[in-house]
Amino acid sequence: MSIRLSMPARRSMAAVVITAGLVLTAVGCGGGGDGDEPDKTSKSTAPPNRGDGKDKGSQEPAEDRTMAEAKGDGVTLVITSANRDEGGFVTVSGKVTNTSGGLWTGGQWRGDEKELQKNGGSVAGASLVDGEGKKRYLVLRDTSGRCLCTKFEGGLDSGQTVDWFAQFPAPPDGIDKVTFQVGSMPPAPIELSEGE
Repeated sequence: MSIRLSMPARRSMAAVVITAGLVLTAVGCGGGGDGDEPDKTSKSTAPPNRGDGKDKGSQEPAEDRTMAEAKGDGVTLVITSANRDEGGFVTVSGKVTNTSGGLWTGGQWRGDEKELQKNGGSVAGASLVDGEGKKRYLVLRDTSGRCLCTKFEGGLDSGQTVDWFAQFPAPPDGIDKVTFQVGSMPPAPIELSEGE
């Protein structure tokens, strides 16, 4: 074998050895073992098993996670996040798909309060219910009475999907499990997380 042919082979072998050493070092630094207790204060961010073989664990983008789903009022409502934000409020967001076969305006979601009628079709009538503290949190409003939420301008055509959000006052620290309610949709239990 000539020297010119064996040098590239030696370089390749050295690269493989160095790469293997780095991988073993990274794995060895992973922690755990030696009787270390797992951190019981940390919360899992993995989405629930969807049963379709497409689970991606914590690698799944936040906008693809399904925390809850409800069907009714001619739509399918999906909640993808419910985050506590700085300033003492909670932002709940997701997607809504019109499954009615006709135009859906969201008028039944705007709520019954006279102040909310100016919002038109919106998520203004939504609420978060804290069953433990027996409290209901309504969507926040600005000084003009408009909701801090999605407004469905012009409605949704059949089959159309749009993103939505609604902001609420935050329940006290330690209250992480609440129920999202809007219109005549079935209640959707969700778990609050810290803002990302």
